[in-house]
Amino acid sequence: MSAKIEHLGVAVPSLVEGLKLYRDLLGMQVEFEEEVASEKVRVAGLRAGGATIELLEPTSPDSTIARHLEKRGPGLHHIAFEVEGLAELLPRLKAAGVKLLDETPRPGSRGTRVAFIHPKGALGVLVELVEHKAP
Repeated sequence: MSAKIEHLGVAVPSLVEGLKLYRDLLGMQVEFEEEVASEKVRVAGLRAGGATIELLEPTSPDSTIARHLEKRGPGLHHIAFEVEGLAELLPRLKAAGVKLLDETPRPGSRGTRVAFIHPKGALGVLVELVEHKAP
């Protein structure tokens, strides 16, 4: 298996403010904007070389991103890796003792399937595993 960086998730209190920096000042192109209702977040994806920067704005005070902002302020939230065979990978990680937040894939943005590795299972980093559905 080989994994590549799919995106970096950045928690922001406002997409408008985040886009001022990343789009307007740094010149990154917005690839997509969408709301992921199940995660209570609005997402703007900007192309950064071979990866994407995902700006994450909470849509509810009880969302994971809202809690992150309250506790840590804006900034890097997670690193996401594109993988294949996510449903098969998760049991292998669990069997190896890796602490998971998700034991089965769930829907992500842009029609992907995702699962998260707990920071305690990834040397202090919240890791998202992203699988793109076959066309």
